[in-house]
Amino acid sequence: MFQQLSNIDSAFKHVRIFTLVIIVACITITCFSIYKGYSFSQHLKQQVIILPDGKAIIGLTSSRKDNIPVETRRHVKDFHSAFFTLSPDDKAISETMKRAMYLADQSAKRVYDDLKENGYFSQLISSNTSQQVLIDSVTVQTNSYPYYFRFFGKLRIVRPLTVTTRNLITEGFLRDLQIRTDNNPNGFLIEKWTIVDNKDLEVQKR
Repeated sequence: MFQQLSNIDSAFKHVRIFTLVIIVACITITCFSIYKGYSFSQHLKQQVIILPDGKAIIGLTSSRKDNIPVETRRHVKDFHSAFFTLSPDDKAISETMKRAMYLADQSAKRVYDDLKENGYFSQLISSNTSQQVLIDSVTVQTNSYPYYFRFFGKLRIVRPLTVTTRNLITEGFLRDLQIRTDNNPNGFLIEKWTIVDNKDLEVQKR
């Protein structure tokens, strides 16, 4: 009789141990599943689906801070391309300047007004001259705010008889607007913009 009681007690102990092992295993599996599910959902939140020409492409999103060096350089390039790439057409000049003015403050507007007052755009139109900016590089100091930048490039001015290449160095500061629009997709504003150098480098006959 005592032997049977001892066997029953031993069986209960084994059952308790087995039950505890099962419970611990279930808790471990549940916690692991929750962790993996959360990690997977966070990964999905960072993905965006882009549909260029009807083809689905998966991309990854990143924080605004991670993209500041890239987006500031892009903003500076976009502004200079709009401001300095000109064709002998008053409507085209008006459109590109309008685009440029969304990206900068009154410092750029003053340069535009001075050029207009001096007849620069009228001369381009009357002489059938086109102008193109060639971008060399853009440096931006993102360790202090507002972000100081310097633009390095060249201007290629094509006239009926000559092609003039000018040096183009400008500088200014970038203010973060914290908002993006169709007219300002990078969400920055150029301030205190000045042209440092714009000397002729070469004149070639056509």
